[in-house]
Amino acid sequence: MHELGLCASIVDAIEHRAGNRPVARVRVRVGRLHHVHPDAFEQSFSVAAMGTVAEEASADLVLLPVRLRCDGCGAEAEAEELLAACPRCGAPDVEVAGGDELVLESIEYCASAP
Repeated sequence: MHELGLCASIVDAIEHRAGNRPVARVRVRVGRLHHVHPDAFEQSFSVAAMGTVAEEASADLVLLPVRLRCDGCGAEAEAEELLAACPRCGAPDVEVAGGDELVLESIEYCASAP
């Protein structure tokens, strides 16, 4: 379950930015090339966040499509997974233009006690 390793890295980044401020919610963008499963991500985040400022936080996961660019015809396409050929011209000369991202997009902190 590689999601646990990803979540551990995300929690490290959260702790670095948050200091001692408790976190209520985070938003993470992950490209589909990471093969992250939402349920496994949610469980892994809970485990990785135990005993940290993010222990009570919820994590919003946004899965980003694979983006491809054809060297042959110049077409750009989005897909759920890596394709071996251009969907427009069929050429095998496609390169990955996106879908491998892993971004901690936002951190929402808990409201301060009055």
